[in-house]
Amino acid sequence: MDLKSESTMTVREMENVVVRFSGDSGDGMQLTGIQFSDTAAMLGNDLSTFPDYPSEIRAPGGTIAGVSGFQVNFGSKEIFTPGDAYDVLVAMNAAALKVELPKLKKGGVIIANTAGFDRASLVLAQYPPGVNPLEDSSLDNYTVHKINVSKLTKEALVDSGLTTKEVERSKNMFVLGLLFWLFDKTMDSSVNLIREKFAKKPEIADANILVLKTGWDYGENTEIFNIRYKVSAAKLPPGTYRSITGNHATALGLLAASEKSGLPLFLGSYPITPATDILQDLSRYKSNGVKTFQAEDEIAGICAAIGAAYAGCLATTTTSGPGMSLKTEAAGLAVMLEIPLVIVNVQRGGPSTGLPTKTEQADLLMAMYGRHGEAPLPIVAAVSPSDCFNMAYEACRIAVEHMTPVVLLTDGYIANGAEPWRFPTEDQLRSIHVEFLDKPNGPEGTLLPYKRNEKGARPWIKPGTKGLEHRIGGLEKQQETGNVSYEALNHEIMVHLRAEKIEKIADYIPLASPDSGKENARLLVLGWGSTFGAIKTAVQALIEEGHNVAHIQLRHINPFPKNLGTQLAGYDQVLIPEMNNGQLLQLIRAKYLIPAIGFSKIQGQPFTTLEIKTKILELLNQ
Repeated sequence: MDLKSESTMTVREMENVVVRFSGDSGDGMQLTGIQFSDTAAMLGNDLSTFPDYPSEIRAPGGTIAGVSGFQVNFGSKEIFTPGDAYDVLVAMNAAALKVELPKLKKGGVIIANTAGFDRASLVLAQYPPGVNPLEDSSLDNYTVHKINVSKLTKEALVDSGLTTKEVERSKNMFVLGLLFWLFDKTMDSSVNLIREKFAKKPEIADANILVLKTGWDYGENTEIFNIRYKVSAAKLPPGTYRSITGNHATALGLLAASEKSGLPLFLGSYPITPATDILQDLSRYKSNGVKTFQAEDEIAGICAAIGAAYAGCLATTTTSGPGMSLKTEAAGLAVMLEIPLVIVNVQRGGPSTGLPTKTEQADLLMAMYGRHGEAPLPIVAAVSPSDCFNMAYEACRIAVEHMTPVVLLTDGYIANGAEPWRFPTEDQLRSIHVEFLDKPNGPEGTLLPYKRNEKGARPWIKPGTKGLEHRIGGLEKQQETGNVSYEALNHEIMVHLRAEKIEKIADYIPLASPDSGKENARLLVLGWGSTFGAIKTAVQALIEEGHNVAHIQLRHINPFPKNLGTQLAGYDQVLIPEMNNGQLLQLIRAKYLIPAIGFSKIQGQPFTTLEIKTKILELLNQ
């Protein structure tokens, strides 16, 4: 029999809820958040997540620097951001509460693990001597549930035979079970995952499942909770959905392009945060003919990919900012060779080692100009975790059809974040036209390896094709013949031809159009990459309030869409928010000579909706 009466239990319908899981790096908050998010997605909620963790593998326990957080915004409406402020905060220790409390909504719910608020923990969290926020009146504006999660976990596993360390690692499952109860979510998918993950250690699986159910039972059978929350399924377009991170979506986009084009996929890469997951994910697809090569360094990774492209593979290399710096000379070689190659840069805070686990958009100008000589190449950018699939596929299409290396920009925010993704069917994917030259293409049976088609692209020739032997390498090529040439005028011609080829790509990409709002509105917010969610949410809210604003998000940055200049000229003001010091702003001002207004945030954190909305209103009210 339940200890609480059904009559005392209130169920509150919520359109969306923002939950923040926070604790030490070893508290399992990332896994807890992922499991909760996957279950919410499986049950039909739209959602957006934001993993936020320290750079150190194991930061000092109990300290502010060691706080690791996972944020999820799930709801019955379309969700574009992980949310600005939290409705529910799970704080596993005092440091987590101190770091996260400023972003908790007034009246919000705090679930605090009291074991993390002992005297030592309070000292590590830099609370004044004698101060314990759980015992004074500082949290009176919130609903606080004080639970000794660590003790309850130990009691549940007293007869499990596990070590003290193994028992301590299980306490995140108590939190997960409690949250499943609080939001009326089934535990089935988590139970299945635990069974699968610990198939070779059934005693660990049994312990975690027991603690998971203990957390649920605690919510169900104690008096401290008198309210539960219900978030209905979102009304999303019909289809088959799954929760997906940006890095996994990138891997699947590359794999789909390989299948669609009929080209074997090769990835030459060196592990680097936050791009490593793409290498790990693709390594699981050996049965699909995927070849992954974990190189000894970044230079070897891209050079191996260049070799694979020359051999006729769909070739790619993945990295982040520091690795992008190391790949620049080889990227220039790929430009000179004019062969297809996809370079994925999952951006992070820099320069140098910078902020390895924090997000930034500061590699745009490096992607644009970061090679010696005149070496232009196309740049595309994903705007959300699921869009990483689309833009990885698009990068492959452009590379193959236009015979050029392509840079795909994502960043740590969308690479590690997750959202529901509707599986595309094969017929929904744009075709990728592949053609290898198999016979001479010049007069009287001669070969012209740099003779260009209507796109400005040279032919793709597999090495070993009989009668089509030709020179390759980094030295300048003679127009059409491909012979090494040091002739001055020829070099200028080839420089212009390579640039024209990139500009012609604009004929084969979508035109720019407002994502929200109307053309010729009073103010346009122009974004690129992962600023999409915050901009879209802010602009939609302002439109509902009666403001004349619009939003365009760029996915193709070099070349820009053909009509972008005309679009920009139709607005009184153009605002460009970026997680850098104004890099797209420089490109837009230089190309279109308009007085665009920059809005920078360089804090290793994504924009909030409120920040974008406040800036727009500031400009509208001037």
